[in-house]
Amino acid sequence: MTFPEFVTLVIMAFAVGMDAFSVSLGMGIFKLRLRQIFSIGITIGIFHMAMPLLGIMTGHMLSATFGKITGYIGGMLLVIMGALMVVSCFRNDEQTIVAPIGWGLIIFSMVVSLDSFSAGLSLGMFGARAVAAMIIFGAVATILTWSGLILGRKVQTWLGFYGELLGGFILVAFGIKLVVIG
Repeated sequence: MTFPEFVTLVIMAFAVGMDAFSVSLGMGIFKLRLRQIFSIGITIGIFHMAMPLLGIMTGHMLSATFGKITGYIGGMLLVIMGALMVVSCFRNDEQTIVAPIGWGLIIFSMVVSLDSFSAGLSLGMFGARAVAAMIIFGAVATILTWSGLILGRKVQTWLGFYGELLGGFILVAFGIKLVVIG
């Protein structure tokens, strides 16, 4: 791999990984232990490796169609997750409706990785090396996710109840941005 190709892949990885960072800020509001933060980052990293590979394999003919659809689906899912977080703030019991555990983690990882699928479609047109793209996308997404979750965790300790409410609003706002702007 040439240096310019490497730089291009890193820049693309940061571009699609910023979704993971932004959404992780909102999810970091949950009272997460460091072990959970570690596993969430690894899971999102794996999804950011698999989705571009699927995109590259899907090919160039479908890129325009799937690029728009994945943004809409991801945005709608984020709005739903954020709304559920806001609702859970006002419930009397301590259990949250949406948490980055189990199926919630799988859905969360899928949502923030949808842009990687679209990026993979683009990379497939240019004949990028799939293994290099997978590794770079996964590593960058993992690091950005950890950063967002840890920063969100710090904000939660400062804001308490309002922190989870803020996290829900962040997810809703980011989801609306994906649906409206793309």
